[in-house]
Amino acid sequence: MLENLSHTFERGKVHAVMGPSGCGKTTLLQIMLGLLKPDAGTVGGIDANALSAVFQEDRLSERLGAGSNVRLAAPQMRDKNSLRELFEEIGLPGAEKTPVYELSGGMKRRVAVLRALAAPSELIVMDEPFTGLDDAIKETAAACIRKHLQGRTVILVTHSERDAELLGGSVGLVMPIL
Repeated sequence: MLENLSHTFERGKVHAVMGPSGCGKTTLLQIMLGLLKPDAGTVGGIDANALSAVFQEDRLSERLGAGSNVRLAAPQMRDKNSLRELFEEIGLPGAEKTPVYELSGGMKRRVAVLRALAAPSELIVMDEPFTGLDDAIKETAAACIRKHLQGRTVILVTHSERDAELLGGSVGLVMPIL
């Protein structure tokens, strides 16, 4: 539950939102994305046309190839070499044409991250983007994310300060226990 929350996130930075399970972190992101309407108050400074997201669940089209899933959010990714390079950078070489239903959970998670990174956006909202990744793959994914942020603002929901550090960010908001 969120109550009387007011916070400003500085543009161009990585901000971690942390707190115990059930305190409203995901709800906050859903309100920011316009997927939930707040009971009261407003969200300002966000252009709904300039958002991308990594949701708690991957939300991929299972029958499409991994590369097609990225292109759904990033129509500018028509160049096969750029797409191939992006998949290599996140540790999924050659997976662009693989149907999503054939990918493991960790592979799907990385495709969801690529989709958010490739989408034209000023703000990237990430809800536990490293779920299901072992430490080595997490490092690879974090390096790919850092490389492709290009000055965009990131709001990262995580239970791990280390995840914020991996993305070059800091804890920006600690949600209270309600």
